[in-house]
Amino acid sequence: MRLEGKVALISGGARGQGAEEARLFAKEGAKVVFGDVLDDLGLQVEAEIRELGGEATYQHLDVTSESDWESLVQSALDQYGKIDVLVNNAGVVSRGMLEDTTVEEWDRVMDINAKGVFLGTKSVIDPMRQNGGGSIVNISSISGLIGQGYLQPVYNASKGAVRLLTKSTAIQYASDNIRANSVHPGTVATEMNAERRADAETFKQSLEKIPLGRVGEALDIAYGVLFLASDESSFMTGSELVIDGGYTAQ
Repeated sequence: MRLEGKVALISGGARGQGAEEARLFAKEGAKVVFGDVLDDLGLQVEAEIRELGGEATYQHLDVTSESDWESLVQSALDQYGKIDVLVNNAGVVSRGMLEDTTVEEWDRVMDINAKGVFLGTKSVIDPMRQNGGGSIVNISSISGLIGQGYLQPVYNASKGAVRLLTKSTAIQYASDNIRANSVHPGTVATEMNAERRADAETFKQSLEKIPLGRVGEALDIAYGVLFLASDESSFMTGSELVIDGGYTAQ
């Protein structure tokens, strides 16, 4: 098993990509401590993992709250004595024009998508250092690499922030054997973009822009995250893993 003996924290693990990552990590031998604000769904995922013989603990986590992060980290340390992996997965999307973006919407998206990654990363540095190293995987987006007209620019800005925060983290903590890499998914079949996929014409136009001719599945992304979390990627830090069906290759 690719994560046997490792302890992994995952934010936004109640549904979508985060839930798939939690399931896959547990299947690959990790002890998973994950959080979200969707408590009922999170507890369901916890139960599913345990029923399949995996080890997982769900805890409420608002990624914009430093005290919530401290509580999640302490829970992992109390149970397992170490932290090997952090996946900053939680995020929200926003669509529309820049001129229609309110200050409140800007703050909401930046707080969850960028500040949340900062707080999560900050909270695990010392435990990982004491453990001799670790792997931080930050979920950005192709929106952190290119501009897209149908999204609010605040979403691109937040995901671009994640991209460069990842690189700075990688440089600052390489000497502690703490690696940091970002993942950049394209369109993935999750709840986040269900409304856009439900519009037949919009969905058809989206598919035409993807060379592989399909949207991604949450498991497609989870396997990339698994690679970065595992020792198989031990010589990778500050890198970008793009999983987008070829969208940004054009």
